[in-house]
Amino acid sequence: MPHPKNDRAQRLEAQSDKGTGGPIRQCAVTREQHPQTAMIRFVRSPDGVAVPDIAGKLPGRGVWVKAYRGTLEKGLKADVFSRGFKQKTTPMDELADEIERQLLVRCQGLLGMAKKGGKAVLGFDQVRAYIRKDEPGWLLEASDGAKDGRNKVHFLAKAIYEDVKVAGALSSAELGMAFGREHVIHALLHPGSLSEAFSVAYRRLTGFRHAPETEWFAGRHENIRDD
Repeated sequence: MPHPKNDRAQRLEAQSDKGTGGPIRQCAVTREQHPQTAMIRFVRSPDGVAVPDIAGKLPGRGVWVKAYRGTLEKGLKADVFSRGFKQKTTPMDELADEIERQLLVRCQGLLGMAKKGGKAVLGFDQVRAYIRKDEPGWLLEASDGAKDGRNKVHFLAKAIYEDVKVAGALSSAELGMAFGREHVIHALLHPGSLSEAFSVAYRRLTGFRHAPETEWFAGRHENIRDD
């Protein structure tokens, strides 16, 4: 299924490529080098199938591909895994969609950890109250939430803080699953290590899933009301 070009994810990758510590890997498709955190590792199963290793911990030789759906699909057409593993290797069925699913689970796991550790705030009023006192690490807005509500949250934060990061690629049901509720529309993460880990996970997710916040707030400036 084709996905719109995700400019925000590309900007995040460009930022992460500058001055980022950690291992550097070469993409088997583009031959470009990127931080390991901007890549997806693949391993070859005993029956000759390329499977994603999202955590990068499975044993065996790894083939690395930039964490973008389009790059992976280009590689599949060029039989990148047979070339990388130096023997006939077939991709698992619906590989890009499976990677998206696993990256979503990774993001949800981090959000759940943040809630358990008291590092997440849920609810429209609670989020706005936190913003008035402290800078958020991430604002989380459901992809299917109402425009008016998310604008009030976002533009309040922008009126106070210079750099406001918004994650909008998860639906209210997906956020709810992460936080142990049926649906969540508005939430935030405190700054800190979990927020930084979410940055890495979300950047990779938006390589495979469109991030609607790229259109939500582009070029927008509004007065903030406290109602």
